[in-house]
Amino acid sequence: MKPAANPFHPDLQRAARLIPKVTVTRPVLAVMRFLTRLQPTPRAPEDVAVEDVRVPGPSGGQPVRVRTYRPRRVRGRTPALLWIHGGGYILGRPEMDDLLCVEFARELGILVASVDYRLAPEHPFPAPLEDCYAALRWLFAQAGALGVLPERIAIGGASAGGGLTAALAQLAHDREEVRPAFQLLVYPMLDDRTTTRTDIDGTNHRGWNQGSNVFGWRSYLGREPGGAQVPAHAVPARREDLSGLPPAWLGVGTCDLFHDEDLAYARRLQAAGVPCDVTVVPGAFHGFDVITRGAGVAREFRGVYTAALRRALFPAPGVTELAKSG
Repeated sequence: MKPAANPFHPDLQRAARLIPKVTVTRPVLAVMRFLTRLQPTPRAPEDVAVEDVRVPGPSGGQPVRVRTYRPRRVRGRTPALLWIHGGGYILGRPEMDDLLCVEFARELGILVASVDYRLAPEHPFPAPLEDCYAALRWLFAQAGALGVLPERIAIGGASAGGGLTAALAQLAHDREEVRPAFQLLVYPMLDDRTTTRTDIDGTNHRGWNQGSNVFGWRSYLGREPGGAQVPAHAVPARREDLSGLPPAWLGVGTCDLFHDEDLAYARRLQAAGVPCDVTVVPGAFHGFDVITRGAGVAREFRGVYTAALRRALFPAPGVTELAKSG
């Protein structure tokens, strides 16, 4: 018999062999958080101003830290992106996405605001989502002072950040206070019911496996995932009516644990009349564009979703030059 074909994209095969297979547990989470704090913050480039600000928290609670990125050569009012980092709802901070947020700001000429939301299990739902909503309200409320076009504010995130992005779009729709123009969903963590599936072969999963998924959802929901009911806005894929949500872009790899739930959500958005472009990367595992940042397929993937963001925020011909100088 011929050996089974390697399921991973050629650019990712070496990384797939080297990535350790780790399942997140309480002790592992403590180590991962410690290592995250030890990671040096990338030095801010000269052409992008990076600043940490404290914004009003939800319901008069503790302020939320928001890390902003603004191109220095931009003049006038610009679109903006509220970015939400990943980490399974249990890990991470804005600094981990510094390089990506700087790229967004530089390449698109926009303000990027990255949210330092509270993490589960210490702060389960709805705390992380409410922190993101508080940051979004601040971005709209201070649009004039920030030089932002309120009608061109997008939201986006990767992994759990993508899940929070989808939930934030739903929450904003229901509260009718602010309306994002677009949602960028990068391999989002959308459905706790995936944890109950017994038909998933996790052999080719990297970066996030079923055991970690159970721990992440249990931490975020404060209960066993996959039950009959969950609170509204806690699990984006559980929402029955997806109509009226902002247009979306969704991308995921075929070797990602979230592949099936992501494509199912994209199809439901489309069926509900919500424009949703979908990119599927053959042989890509979870977080491949971060883990193998320099690989060709990773650069191409970032280029695709950056282009989707550009189309959403600069819809009219020639508007890409808006507010740019020199």
